Amino acid sequence: MITVNGLTKRYAHTTAVDQISFEVQRGQIVGFLGPNGAGKTTTMRMLTCFLTPTSGTATVAGFDILEQPLEVKKRIGYLPETPPVYPEMRIAEYLTFVGQLKGLSGSDLRTRVDYACERCAVADVRNKIIGKLSKGYRQRVGLAQAIIHNPDVLILDEPTAGLDPKQINETRDLIKSLAGDHTIILSTHILPEVSQTCEKVIIINKGKIVATDSVSNLQQRASSGESVLVEVAGRNGSLDPAAVQRKLEQIAGVSRVIAKADGQKRVIFEVEAAKDRGVRGDVARAVVESGWDLNELRPAAMSLEEIFLQLTGSEAPAELEVVAAGGAKQ
Repeated sequence: MITVNGLTKRYAHTTAVDQISFEVQRGQIVGFLGPNGAGKTTTMRMLTCFLTPTSGTATVAGFDILEQPLEVKKRIGYLPETPPVYPEMRIAEYLTFVGQLKGLSGSDLRTRVDYACERCAVADVRNKIIGKLSKGYRQRVGLAQAIIHNPDVLILDEPTAGLDPKQINETRDLIKSLAGDHTIILSTHILPEVSQTCEKVIIINKGKIVATDSVSNLQQRASSGESVLVEVAGRNGSLDPAAVQRKLEQIAGVSRVIAKADGQKRVIFEVEAAKDRGVRGDVARAVVESGWDLNELRPAAMSLEEIFLQLTGSEAPAELEVVAAGGAKQ
């Protein structure tokens, strides 16, 4: 559905996007992940034909962004970071106006306005003035205008920026519901946005793509060795966390033991193994033979933040946010 080959954008002495290439299959939700200034928005503006690349090219739904920009625009729904709405218009009036710009008319236009209102959950406020809506509702209206003409591709730039936790969850659910009917590229610098919404991840840093894969595959590739979480409890009430840690550190092949939580009755550690070593069986035996209860033993997946730092080899960018499901920055 989308093919990008050597796409580059330079401004004077600055290279915003540097020879990036990737593909997006029909019906996928793909997360474009990177810190602010990494080149995400510039890439999206080139794909939507708002910017002309310095070199390279891309095709969207089989049409070239340089040779057939009007055909590309017909097949794209675009939601920039700030929704392109007219605050003095009512929702239905605004969507009718956008639909007309997209070439819709008559019964087709009315049907698509009704569909967009229902799909984006604004039908109950369709006659309200946009300027009086909350930011969450304005974001829904922005999504509604993006799908009004039933495009093949949706390009969403920071779709949950500035929303509260409830609005973030509602917007994520809406985006996931649109998959299949539309191919979606979603840019973000909020890490859970990718893991909770997207099937595939493209990580970009300083204008270059550093990884393209599914979240699970990235976790597997980035991890140098097995890492497991183990929860241990004392059989007679009290438990010495230091003693448990020492025992785990003595296991052959264990490179590091990190305390995640500890208390008088149970402790949780992350046990990292050396490269190409498996330690789950040894960890289980060590705990049981020491007379402790093994409450849990499971693989510990690397976080997207850890993957990002490992793949870019840099310190944590201040703009790359780790936001919990509830929306609070950690």
